[in-house]
Amino acid sequence: MSGVLSPGWLAAFVLIAAGWAFDPRLGLVLSLWLGAWGINAGLAQGGRVARALVPAVFGLTLLVLWEVIVRVFAVSPVILPAPTAIAARIGASLPTLWADFVQTGLKGALSGYVIGCTAAVAAAVVVDRFPFLQRGLLPVGNFVAALPIVGIAPIMVMWFGFDWQSKAAVVVVMVFFPVLVNMVAGLKATDRMQRDQMATWSASHWQALWKLRFPAAMPFLFNGLKIATTLALIGAIVAEFFGSPIVGMGFRINASIGQLALDMIWAEIAVAALAGSAFYGLVALIEKRVTFWHPSQRR
Repeated sequence: MSGVLSPGWLAAFVLIAAGWAFDPRLGLVLSLWLGAWGINAGLAQGGRVARALVPAVFGLTLLVLWEVIVRVFAVSPVILPAPTAIAARIGASLPTLWADFVQTGLKGALSGYVIGCTAAVAAAVVVDRFPFLQRGLLPVGNFVAALPIVGIAPIMVMWFGFDWQSKAAVVVVMVFFPVLVNMVAGLKATDRMQRDQMATWSASHWQALWKLRFPAAMPFLFNGLKIATTLALIGAIVAEFFGSPIVGMGFRINASIGQLALDMIWAEIAVAALAGSAFYGLVALIEKRVTFWHPSQRR
């Protein structure tokens, strides 16, 4: 009861009452928001199953509020389509959305992600072996990472053509430096005593790297890999704005802007968000399996 009577809840009730007095439509939206807030607060204090439902309930609440706001306030679909309209567009355009995802997500983003991350790990091993490269390579990598994507993408299109290869090249540039920095830091994560212990066992540099330093670097590496999952799809989509065949998520968004097809734009955004979240979750799951020994993975 004390939680219900807390100042925060009292302020919420006052805000809802003012909303009903000012505009019943606003009061309805605020009432739905308060009800969802109470449900989420209750689930967050429950057991494991209840806490696991919080993200789903929170996301469903946002969709319901979005739908209600669009319907109640009669928002034009050109400004903001309702979630049901976006879902209808997704259902009616599944072949197109799938072809766009294959072109952008699998060919462009995934191939660039694999190439860029692999190259970054290999470069980190070389940098660790030859310390002078840290003073030369890392500043260059920092400079490249600071380049705007809108400047890189047209150059890559001119170099590699209009197909997915140029988008993969943009993704390589975007993901390389975050993974490189995290991997270099991870290879230095071992302490002096651990390295001395490997030396007493007459371990070579490569044996110490493989059996001690590389496993210790895994948490750092996966941090970089998770950051790169979001950058990869963003880079591939934006790169398609500067030239692509008549297929791809970026191409579809760019073409739909001229047609004022906001539902198609949001459909592509929804597919990109779902794909990016699934990719991030997959990398996080692999991280949990690989770094099960790390304190961050212990319950």
